[in-house]
Parts: sequence; structure tokens; C-alpha cells
Amino acid sequence: MTATQTAAVPPSLLDVLLFYVEAGCDEAIGDRPVDRTSLLPPKPAAAGGAPRPQTTPAPVTPAQVMPKPAAANPALLSAQAAESAATQLAAACHSVAELEAAIKGFTGCALKATATNTVIARGNPNAPLMIIGEAPGRDEDAQGAPFVGESGQLLDKMLKAIGRDESNVYISNVIFWRPPGNRDPSSEEILACKPFIERLIALCRPKVIACAGKFAAATLLGTTQGITRIRGRWQEYCRDDLVIPAMPLLHPAYLLRQPGVKREAWRDMLTLAAKLEEMS
Repeated sequence: MTATQTAAVPPSLLDVLLFYVEAGCDEAIGDRPVDRTSLLPPKPAAAGGAPRPQTTPAPVTPAQVMPKPAAANPALLSAQAAESAATQLAAACHSVAELEAAIKGFTGCALKATATNTVIARGNPNAPLMIIGEAPGRDEDAQGAPFVGESGQLLDKMLKAIGRDESNVYISNVIFWRPPGNRDPSSEEILACKPFIERLIALCRPKVIACAGKFAAATLLGTTQGITRIRGRWQEYCRDDLVIPAMPLLHPAYLLRQPGVKREAWRDMLTLAAKLEEMS
């Protein structure tokens, strides 16, 4: 077969493949070119249509691959927001009347939604003695005044025994709305109300403070000890420019449950009376 005859014979598919192998081609590809620098595989063209143009995706930035920070605790954010709002409202009040209006209009404490009344204070805001309890109970919620139930009646008798009544005593609580079922107030509820009771003290500037119960003592004096250990021991309430002698007392409700400790409570009342006499 001459060279002219060999050229006239078309090569077989096997001959073509052997040619490409000898030329260094070791991979078979499709009918259309593939951009192998792309991060995403090309989408197939629609049937019967022209092939879609290849697009290069936008580069991935470090911010897209960095792990996202953990989500903040919504309850904690809510408590902090309520405390911040209460602090701003309280600071803007320059009289007891303004503060009472601010407390009644405050919606940052969830207890307000289940309470009948906002319970703030009773007595004389100019009195030398300020007694601060924990939270309103059923009777207080119904009447809108602190310490008016059975424990409040016992407190009035104790005050009367040392020559005190609503004319020379001012009575309030660290919480202004009744916790359902008379349960203990939560830390979030205390945070929401604390700026208001601190502002009330700053406006009244009593000579002596009596903290009735563990929550009042913990909130105002920062103590972590039980009330039975610190009762009757003088401490100091310190806020900004105020330094006021403060006496932790057993709550009257506790005295009703444990009448055997009334002797210790009476000694504390006598100590309280002596301090007021000394300061007058």
C-alpha cells in the first residue's frame, strides 16, 4: 500500500485514542468545556437551548467562614433592659410624688401583669425611720399599701411599743407588685425594682433604715448571710453620698410562724429605738 493509499484510509477510533495517549492526553472530557477553577459545578443547559454562560462565584470572605458568636440570653437581656429603664426613670424623679407616678407607669417588671395594685409606701416620707420589707402579699395587693395584712398589724404593734406610728415611720418594700402565690421574688424582679427603692431612700433621706426580712437585707445591704444570723447587728446602707445606719430585722411574717423568736425581735426593736433616740 502506497503512502497515497494509506492517507486515503480513514483512521479508526482506536487509532485516534492511541494517538492521543502517545501525545500525553490521559483524560476524556465532555462535548463542552468545563471551567475547573470554578467552586461550583456548572448547571446543565436547558434541553434544546443554548448552553448557559458560566459565572464565577464571589470570593468567600473570612467573616463568612468565622463561627458566629453564641446568641445572648433573652431573659438576661430583658432583665438588664428593665434595670436600665428603671434607673433612668428613677433618676429623673425629684420628689416622692414623681417617683410614685413613675413606678405606677413602669412596665418593666413582669409582676405588674398579675398584680391588682402597685404597692409603694405608707406613712410619713419625712420620718427619721424607714422600714423596708420584701414584697406585697394578698392583703397588700388588694388594698394597695404595704404591711396591712396580719404581719403588718403585728409590725404596727411592735412600732407602737417603741413609740412609733405612721406619723414618724415610713414603710415600703423592695418589690412593688405581689409575686403570685406569695412566692419569693426572682433576681430579675428585684433588679427591675431596685433603682426605684434606692431613689425613694435618696429622696426621703431617713436617719435609720430597718430591713425586714432576708430579701430586703440582701438587696439593700448586699449581704449573703441568712437573716437569723445578721438580725440585730448594725450595718450601713451606702449609695452615692448617703451613708445610713441600717438594722436587719426578722420579718413579721416569720414571727407569726415562729412566735418563739419574738423575744429576739423585741430586743432588736429596743436597739432600734435607742439608735433613733441617740440620733435625735
